[in-house]
Amino acid sequence: MKFLQFSFILFFLSMLNNVYAKNNTKISFQISFTQPQAHYVNVQMTIQNIDAKTTIIKMPVWAPGSYLVREFSKNVEAFKVNSTDKKALSFKKITKNAWKINTTHVKTLVINYSVYAFEVSVRTSFVDADQAFLSSPDIFMYVDGQLAKPVSVNIIPLVGWKKISTALEPIANKANTFYASNFDELYDSPIEIGNQDIFYVEEAGVNHEIAMVKGGNYAVEQLKKDIANIVKTATAVFGQNPNKRYVFIVHNYASGGGGLEHKKSTVLGATRLGYTDEITYKGFLSLLAHEYFHLWNVKRLRPIALGPFDYDKENYTPNLWIAEGFTAYYENLLCLRAGIISPQEYLTELENDINAVINQPGNKVQSLSDASFNAWIKYYRPNENSANSSISYYNKGALIAAILDITIIHQNEGKYSLDDVMRHAYNLYYKQLNRGYTDAEFKAVLKKYAGKALSFIYNNYINGTADIDFSTYLGYAGLAIEDKNIGNQAPYLGVGTAMIGQNLTIKNVARNSAAYIAGLNVNDIIITIDGLKVTNLTKLVSEKRVGDMLHFLVDRDGIEKTIDVTLKANPNKKYVINKLEGLTDMQTKVMAKWLKVNS
Repeated sequence: MKFLQFSFILFFLSMLNNVYAKNNTKISFQISFTQPQAHYVNVQMTIQNIDAKTTIIKMPVWAPGSYLVREFSKNVEAFKVNSTDKKALSFKKITKNAWKINTTHVKTLVINYSVYAFEVSVRTSFVDADQAFLSSPDIFMYVDGQLAKPVSVNIIPLVGWKKISTALEPIANKANTFYASNFDELYDSPIEIGNQDIFYVEEAGVNHEIAMVKGGNYAVEQLKKDIANIVKTATAVFGQNPNKRYVFIVHNYASGGGGLEHKKSTVLGATRLGYTDEITYKGFLSLLAHEYFHLWNVKRLRPIALGPFDYDKENYTPNLWIAEGFTAYYENLLCLRAGIISPQEYLTELENDINAVINQPGNKVQSLSDASFNAWIKYYRPNENSANSSISYYNKGALIAAILDITIIHQNEGKYSLDDVMRHAYNLYYKQLNRGYTDAEFKAVLKKYAGKALSFIYNNYINGTADIDFSTYLGYAGLAIEDKNIGNQAPYLGVGTAMIGQNLTIKNVARNSAAYIAGLNVNDIIITIDGLKVTNLTKLVSEKRVGDMLHFLVDRDGIEKTIDVTLKANPNKKYVINKLEGLTDMQTKVMAKWLKVNS
């Protein structure tokens, strides 16, 4: 018995030593650029204090915030492994994104590889002779099982590149060297290297760095003012700002857009010469507000599947309609509260969302929760039939947020709003429990502030595909919704076309339209209609009547086909929002609470 006890103690101490050795592993990177004109990043990864016979190195397959497996390892070249004495070590690639290295009697690994970086987007790396944008998940590898390890990154800029913008903390007394407490933080911290224009905004106790890449006709002082107002209004929703420092990386293109959120930073695409155009500029500020709101909603207050992340595969959740849809709702609300847009402009944006959702055939096919769950295979992989079979969790999620907000205000007579839901959920699930929420838990928070179960909304509009009763919900705020297309018997064919070379080619066909029923197909080349060559299909259809028959001659993969199409009435709606007359006190109270204006 004593011998067994002694043996167990030795075994336990051995295990502790192994755990200590693994926990003592040090990981660092050095980034350099020897061929930036060819769009390459050189990466050197050093792993010290290894105590294992084999070590597996992995690269993420996706970037959090962009729900698509992008296979980042496809851009990796020249993977080499050495010990500290420069002796080459054997390794084998064992999966699409993993390398197994023999580390018997090896204490330190030096891994070198190159990454080809030439995809323009907010979620992928791009390098050229002028600058480098590093989207960390497609640059940095990790040791399998050691995502929690701290890591340092040393950057050797190209000669002439003088600035580095990143939310990573600099390491004192080490030039161009940064620290991440773990790989989740590293992967959540993009890096811009070059000669970007940098200015700062101090607001809500946070120092905001704005890094403007590749110029633009922006007015710095106006941007500072508008960003400060957005920061202030976003912070007011949650009652506090969790950061001390935040970085906006803005990529200015001839024509650009899109954004990707991070916990302490964001990356935005913008139109370089669009800052003096009112509509374009307000659109940019709306995008900025969206991504900034994400520092709370999704980066901290999150569905339970979205952190800690599995970087090897999809991380499924039915709640992207909250993570993204609610954020899309607040982007315009924040701009309204910040004085960037007027109440009427806000309602116009709401009209646009309503019309986009109602007129998309896929709205009757795919539920909002299903759109969230299947984002990995549908939203980021659209095809010519996507509009017929799916719906966006962004704009429909924003509409659900709007009717929930109005309902909550109405139910408790102006005491609470969706702001209170977001603040309560943030404090409970992020600050107190330090975890994500389940679908049922978020639904319970909504019920708490609505004062009643929201089963009808969930069953019909979130988990179902029923048309939203906008008249009832907007009516709570003294608004009416009107379809301007009622009684309009405009003829409707139901195709989208494009000129490809000299050929008028069908690019999409709307579900249940005249073209859909008759059998016109995507990629059909329209040779003639009623025996005549046509270049302007829209004009031709507008000159017809509902019930008229068109005789199409099309080229389908080299075979000519004749298809007769009987035109139907245009089914699309054109909703506008109007103010009701003679509002009740309750309607006035709801409007004032909702849009912070007196009706």
